[in-house]
Amino acid sequence: MVRPLNLALSDTQRQELVQIRDHDPRPYMRERAAALLKIADGYSGLQVAQTGLLKPRDPDTVYTWVRRYQQHGIAGLVIRAGRGRKPTGSS
Repeated sequence: MVRPLNLALSDTQRQELVQIRDHDPRPYMRERAAALLKIADGYSGLQVAQTGLLKPRDPDTVYTWVRRYQQHGIAGLVIRAGRGRKPTGSS
């Protein structure tokens, strides 16, 4: 049986996530902060993934965001260097 997703936030953590959700210049950080706040408010990962964000996400993606936040804090939500498509060699 799958264990329900649970995220307990301190007042400081909640304020930090609200600040990121409302003011961060990176859209992906705003989305991730919004997802974490909804999880902390008691929504399931499936609910957040399917209807809680601007566009549907795979539930595993939301679970990964929560796990990385629990392990690394805000730094776990940032896209790491070296991710994504590499430039082609032709110039």
